[in-house]
Amino acid sequence: MSEQRISGAVDRIERALARIEAQAAHPRGDTAASARHDALKARVAASLSELDTLIESLEQ
Repeated sequence: MSEQRISGAVDRIERALARIEAQAAHPRGDTAASARHDALKARVAASLSELDTLIESLEQ
């Protein structure tokens, strides 16, 4: 995967995460949605960590 494609993918992920966090900043009192958000946020963070590891391995 080219560095440009990796950078583009990371940018899209970061924008998506920003949208998720913006929505989470204005909770609607739905505790189930809040729990789903927390779970999603944890999965996204784990995915970003995996991407970081992959990118680092490609750079070597």
